[in-house]
Amino acid sequence: MPRQSQDNPAAATNTIDVFAPARLHLGFLDLNGALGRRFGSIGLTLDGIGTHIRLTDGDASDAPVPSRAGDLLASLAERMHAGDRWRVAVDETIPEHVGLGSGTQLGLAVAAALAAALGHPTDARTLAPQVERGARSGIGIGAFDLGGFLVDGGRGEIEAPAPIVARAEFPAGWRILLIFDRARRGLSGEAERNAFRDLPPFPLEAAAHLCHLALLRLLPGLVEQDFAAVAQSIGEINARIGDHFAPAQGGRYASTRVGAVIAFLAAAGYAGVGQSSWGPTGFVLVENEADARRLYDQLSNRFAADSALLFRVCRGRNRGAEILRSRRPV
Repeated sequence: MPRQSQDNPAAATNTIDVFAPARLHLGFLDLNGALGRRFGSIGLTLDGIGTHIRLTDGDASDAPVPSRAGDLLASLAERMHAGDRWRVAVDETIPEHVGLGSGTQLGLAVAAALAAALGHPTDARTLAPQVERGARSGIGIGAFDLGGFLVDGGRGEIEAPAPIVARAEFPAGWRILLIFDRARRGLSGEAERNAFRDLPPFPLEAAAHLCHLALLRLLPGLVEQDFAAVAQSIGEINARIGDHFAPAQGGRYASTRVGAVIAFLAAAGYAGVGQSSWGPTGFVLVENEADARRLYDQLSNRFAADSALLFRVCRGRNRGAEILRSRRPV
């Protein structure tokens, strides 16, 4: 569950702050769905990148400032019969359509803020359908509620987001170096739905192999802090899914710039490389802070001529969203 302050939720709360962390979507496990559950996915919650919103109990006579968050709030307030006095401000956002879960985290942050203000439960799996999230992957929902490294069990026959079926702590010393292409955006909305519709069938044998890899190599590797096992598993799963998505995104990676960086990393011996979701953001797993900083400097120098490329070193985050209530003095 998201971390919350200890204030009494039934009290006259006037401000709710929510920080919702970004996540990497590292790949699907079963696009075949032969066992009755489709998708299934793996992902990692990121520290230091997220969406921060502030909900206030204001004057209903004040016109809200038009925004995506404001539109979400208005829709949610109507569904929850919460009146029209609420206002939302966005202090920080995850970059949109780059593969870090911006839409899901914004929607969940606004929904959780209003739910907290009303004294309702703030678990993301309950709130996600109200903001039309979790249609395929449950990783963003798990990142909001739990943090850490996550595996969801895919979508079944019931109309509910994919459940988180496994969670592991991401080792504190490991790092993720992100590779941004500021000139590109990944698929979203109708284009994303069309891409899933038009993709060729996913081989059953490939789905079985990816599930086997996740259960008996990746997850044990996280528990035992076996960096090589984790990096190799994530790299293989991501590459296999990237090749399947190639007809929709123009290749294994959506960005040729990011693809060039990943090719350089693979040639240098880095196994844990890939693209998050539809990209264009890429990533590489690095075993410690010192190596991550050296690699950051190396990539920044080697690709300095391409101003669209940006690199950032991150930690994994082993906790979910943070929800803070505050009240006016009486």
